[in-house]
Amino acid sequence: MAVLRAAAFAMSLLSAFSALAQDVKGIELCTHEKQMDRRTSCLQSNVEFLQQKINRNALDAQQKLAAANKEIAALKEALVKVQASLDELKKAKPAEKK
Repeated sequence: MAVLRAAAFAMSLLSAFSALAQDVKGIELCTHEKQMDRRTSCLQSNVEFLQQKINRNALDAQQKLAAANKEIAALKEALVKVQASLDELKKAKPAEKK
């Protein structure tokens, strides 16, 4: 029974993936090719395209992460300065009351 469920799940994933794959700009529909060498070539070009897309997305994510880390570091520095100023104000205030 579990094997049957797993097979049904796998088939649903494959059908969903094949429907989604056609929504990606740059992906060719290789099922129209009747000759096996042309179909293989088509599939290989799709694989290469997707690998390039993955690499570009990974580079973009790394750049965004680096920018976010720089911003976090700058905010931490600003927080330390604000905390130091606050501590100075707290120390100065009791001296003024006396």
